[in-house]
Amino acid sequence: MVKVQVLLSSYNGAAYVEEQIHSILQQQYPPISMLIRDDGSSDETPELLKRLEAAYPDRITVMIGNNVGVVASFFELLQHSDPAAEYICFCDQDDVWLEHKVESGVARLKSAIYTEVPAMLFTPAHLTDEHLNRLGVWPKPPARQPSFYNALYENIAIGATIMMNATARNLFVNSRKPNSSNILMHDWWFYLLVSAFGTVIYDHLPSMLYRQHSHNVVGGSNTLFGKLKSKWASFKRHTGTDLLRKQAQEFREIYGARLSSEKREQLDLFLSSRRSLSERIRYISRSKLYRQSHAENLLFKFFILIGFI
Repeated sequence: MVKVQVLLSSYNGAAYVEEQIHSILQQQYPPISMLIRDDGSSDETPELLKRLEAAYPDRITVMIGNNVGVVASFFELLQHSDPAAEYICFCDQDDVWLEHKVESGVARLKSAIYTEVPAMLFTPAHLTDEHLNRLGVWPKPPARQPSFYNALYENIAIGATIMMNATARNLFVNSRKPNSSNILMHDWWFYLLVSAFGTVIYDHLPSMLYRQHSHNVVGGSNTLFGKLKSKWASFKRHTGTDLLRKQAQEFREIYGARLSSEKREQLDLFLSSRRSLSERIRYISRSKLYRQSHAENLLFKFFILIGFI
């Protein structure tokens, strides 16, 4: 059986991280190792992790670091990840993995067509409260296929569900390290990267319990009010502040020369100046970029027309 390595970044996660780690160690797929980086916790998380490392020395390796933020922390984990691992998983500290998660992911990615090119798999999750009572499956399936043209505008991959092959990992590790301050989230960066050069796979089968509590970095909701609130918060975070443009520019500088001519043309079009209304109308007519929701597509185009993006 091929090796799988799980990368976990922790920060003040003592309340839940041990339960999460045990759900990984109890996976139906046994050859799993964990590389855990603590991002400068001020609670007892580092001591708890060190105890678990001592209890499972062949399966858990712990790195204690300074607080650099979730994106930089995951990027550092990738730089130190096992080059012999065939598959890499991202992991959050406060969720619980279902027993089939790793086995199902390996089965989907093991096909020969997904070994020579970068490949990434993601799934929905069972949304739960802090006590793991299930609230429903979240998010709903993508309305359109995952692609680079979607990834420039929108992230649809829950980071904690992502499994990627070694080819995707090596593409990242063997390239210039991105400036994490220009990256919206580590999972979004990998959706961009893998969709640009390989295959992104959506599996409809939920793979974990996604715990919602007051300290979530990114949360989900299945209520109408919750969805609207989440979407509005996302628009406020990602528009009008040049964050999408900075992320796209960072991607252009690192990987632009390797892109196909069509993808590079669309990326450059997105990065182009749109100072006048006529330039913004011309951009909308030529752009192939899209969001999954028809309503969000219209809203995004409206923001472009008024010069907000």
